[in-house]
Amino acid sequence: MKLPNNKKVYFASDQHFGAPTPELSFPREQKFVAWLDEVKKDAEAIFLVGDLFDFWFEYKTVVPKGFIRVLGKLAEIHDSGIPIYFFVGNHDLWMDDYFQKELNIPVYHDNQEYTFGDKTFLVGHGDGKGPGDMGYKRMKKVFTNPFSKWLFRWLHPDIGVGLAQYLSVKNKLISGDEDVTFLGEDNEWLILYSKRKLETKHYNYLVFGHRHLPMKVTVGENSEYVNLGDWITYFTYGVFDGETFEIKKYEN
Repeated sequence: MKLPNNKKVYFASDQHFGAPTPELSFPREQKFVAWLDEVKKDAEAIFLVGDLFDFWFEYKTVVPKGFIRVLGKLAEIHDSGIPIYFFVGNHDLWMDDYFQKELNIPVYHDNQEYTFGDKTFLVGHGDGKGPGDMGYKRMKKVFTNPFSKWLFRWLHPDIGVGLAQYLSVKNKLISGDEDVTFLGEDNEWLILYSKRKLETKHYNYLVFGHRHLPMKVTVGENSEYVNLGDWITYFTYGVFDGETFEIKKYEN
């Protein structure tokens, strides 16, 4: 896809709305909606790269309450003709078809490839990728198992959602100490994963969330690993203008 003049592609991840409480999360949601209002002016597309919500589960006829401002803004932007691509993260991995049916926004559970201009992108949340983190990888298989989801649906939403929100916040909420320090190329799992992916196919940009630490690292010839940071501590996002990819901080 060739980008029209003055159009850009935007990327953001790890908003974790709802944590640690809806009340404390609300100012961050307002800030993100303000950002969406700004970028829609020149956006060719918007990528939401996982963990928009700190917890999300779709019953057959029920979804978690709240988030009306961000959901309404996403609906408005999509209805105006700007495509939005939604990737589930490890906190909202129980996303089903609500976004497709209500907002007409596609939802992806794994990496996807895109081309903008003459640049190629691999985009995904990044959880469970690369070496290590075997405990989470095992738990993810349990969480995404259809039988596990069926069992959870038997809990009344007031119990199920409340319990899951509590456990989600306990699960290093809003990041632990390891998320504030660059661990080095040999210890950053997503950097190692990106280099491994480049062994079989070239990408100009490998764009992930999950790590909560904004960074750009050269991982090959004309290839960069990009982590988008978060909307908890850094309020950072990625923007591609047709030639270069930058990480910027939203200062509003």
